This record gives sequence, C-alpha cells and structure tokens, in this order.
Amino acid sequence: MSRRKKIVLITLLLCIPASALWVLHLKRRMVTLAGAVTTKSSDPRKQLPIAGVQVSAADGRLAVQSTSDASGLFKLRMRRLLLLGRRGITIRFRHPDYEPLNLYVPISGSITVAEMVPIARPPITDDNQPKQIVAHPVVRYSVKRAAEENVGSAVRSFEVVNTGNVPCNGASLCSPDKKWKAAVGTISLDAGAGNEFRNARASCIAGPCPFTKIDTSELEHPARLVHISAITWSDTATFLVEAEVVHPMISDVVRYSYPVVFGDALNFTLPPAAEAVSIQAELNGQSIIFPLGPALILDWANCNARSNPDETRVYRCELKPGYTWPNTGT
Repeated sequence: MSRRKKIVLITLLLCIPASALWVLHLKRRMVTLAGAVTTKSSDPRKQLPIAGVQVSAADGRLAVQSTSDASGLFKLRMRRLLLLGRRGITIRFRHPDYEPLNLYVPISGSITVAEMVPIARPPITDDNQPKQIVAHPVVRYSVKRAAEENVGSAVRSFEVVNTGNVPCNGASLCSPDKKWKAAVGTISLDAGAGNEFRNARASCIAGPCPFTKIDTSELEHPARLVHISAITWSDTATFLVEAEVVHPMISDVVRYSYPVVFGDALNFTLPPAAEAVSIQAELNGQSIIFPLGPALILDWANCNARSNPDETRVYRCELKPGYTWPNTGT
C-alpha cells in the first residue's frame, strides 16, 4: 500500500469516530423555546395571562407540545439536530375560549409573547333578568400570630452555704483563682403545663456577693423548666430568682386586602401565610362574605391563582355571565 493511501485510510478512520461523536452530541443537545400567553388587548392592564393553552409545533416531525401554566408560561424542548437548517418554527396555540393562533418563532432564545384573541360569546339578553351587580369587593384572610398571656410570676430565694478563707487544697470546687474552697447551690423552677418563663433573672442579694458567680445560661431562652446554679468562695450567700409566667398561644388575625379591577377581572395578591381566604362584596346591595376555599369557587366569578418565586400568591377572578361591576351597564 502506498504512503498516500495509508494517509487517506488513517484520515477516514479518524473522521468516522469524530463524526459519530458529533452526531451524538447534536442528538443530546436540546433547544428550549419559552414564552408567555396573554390576552390580546391594547390596554396593558388587560393583557392577562392565559392558563391551559395547548402549545405545539406546527411541524409534526418535531412532535413537541406543552401547556401554559397559571402565569401563562410555556416551554417547548426539542433536539437541536431536528432544527438544523431552520431559523425558526411555527407554533400553534389552542384554547377553547380563544381564537386559534399560529405564530412563527425564531430559534434564537428570544422570549415569545403570544397574544390570543378571546372568542366573542353572544351576550345573554333577558330583559326580565338584568345582570346582578357586584360592588365594593374586599379580600379577607387570616394569618397566625404568636401571642402570650401573663398568668403569674415566680419568686424564689436560695442559699449557698460555705465558709470563707478555707484554702482549696485540691478540693473538687474552688474559687476562679484556685485559691479558696467554694460551694455550689442549685434551684429549679417549673412554670406549669403549657406555660413558660419570660424575663427570668437571678441575683445575689445577701452575703459576700462580690465573691459569687451565677450561671444564668438557662435563663436566656423561654422554657417551662429552668435551673439556676450559683457558686460562692467566701461565706454563705443568698440568691433571688424572679421570672414572669406566661401562657403562649397562637391566634388568628384577620387582615384585609383591596383588589383592583381591570375590565371584568378582579386582581389581588396575598402573602404566603394567608389562610381562610374569602371575598366580602355587595351583591345587589347586600353585603355577603364569599369563602374562596382551596378550589377557588365563587358563585359570581371564575378564579385562578399562581405562586411567585417568593411564595406570594397572585389571584384573578373574572366575572361570570350575568354579573357586572357597578356603572358598567346591565
């Protein structure tokens, strides 16, 4: 075999694995097209996110589909190998309440905003049944708040008996400088079932207090049981322990939020800790509290909710047919 043929053969042997690896690399690489689906409107406040939109590639060979979430977000992931030679693809957006939409989307990583036109529904006309008026909506919710009730106090004294000026001489307990023999005393306090001590404090009140030391480490945190110990390395000293006794409890505090209305939609947000959400509104002049519940069911509106990254909740309630806000016609 000539030298030239050997070079060609070696080159082919090297290129084949490299090509195979490159094709495998392309197959594994994915492209994500992301965007949001909103209601088409000239008023930015009415460009509301649309959930439940079926999103798919118009080219059946790509075979990718997704569904928009409560924020309108959609993502389509496809293999880059299938997109070779393409600058973009056509994406279909389908929802029973909106006109079908086909949108050409460039494969560039840009954000796509698909604006869908609501399907015009024939108005419900019945001269004998005018629309019911929903007015002055206020959102009510509760949050847990820690509270406590003062139920008493505790006062105890105790003595630590010792004789001063006795050399330590290897005793088990000595003064900090290891010179004098010392003694220790301990007292325990119990606040009672369901109770805790607050603002506990201990002091030397009699005897050679400058030559004493109190361990107050257990007084730094609320607790039902506390143990206080004291050391004296002089004569007998007397100590006083005092504390407030409280009964901790969790209570529900009602809060209010005032929503904003854009078109037929009522919008509001709530903190992560919000519970027992309801909407108080006047229905035909009568003030009524409507519990929203976990299923977000209202007689007069269709509601949905989504969570932000900080876990706050975003709610939107759109009036059902037969209901209207004040001064918007009947």
